[in-house]
Amino acid sequence: MIKVLFICHGNICRSPMSEFVLKDMVEKRGIQSQFEIASAATSTEEIWGKVGNPIYPPAQEELKKHGIGSTPYTDFSHKRAVQVTKADYAHYDYLLCADTMNIRNTIRITGPDVEHKIRLLLDFTDRPGSIADPWYTGGFSETYRDVVEGCTAFLAYLRDVGRLN
Repeated sequence: MIKVLFICHGNICRSPMSEFVLKDMVEKRGIQSQFEIASAATSTEEIWGKVGNPIYPPAQEELKKHGIGSTPYTDFSHKRAVQVTKADYAHYDYLLCADTMNIRNTIRITGPDVEHKIRLLLDFTDRPGSIADPWYTGGFSETYRDVVEGCTAFLAYLRDVGRLN
């Protein structure tokens, strides 16, 4: 089982988009049983009284525009923001962040990255770096393209290192 946790600041745009894009990709390949995929926030800004906000509506629309969310496995209607925990570091194989601030904040929560599990999603691509936050840019289609590129490269990496059949 390959356990992946996507992380961004609020868990309402970039990380849930990544979660459901990767779920869509592995479902279409028929390999979803090899994965556990989730997403979380470094902050609690989108969590009120222990109940997280849903995926931001423009992010939902971007996913729907690409046919994501129409199967039980990719249904994001019940997704709510949660915060990453110290225990997540031990549980997940990969903690894939949207930007460098997310890496710093994740390490503040989980402790030092002694197993080198915490990385940027786009570091698997030919153009490593951060995924712009569409909350501020309004560029949900650009974020979606970055996420697809990152997830595609991540799956190729898993194949290349022998983690995928």
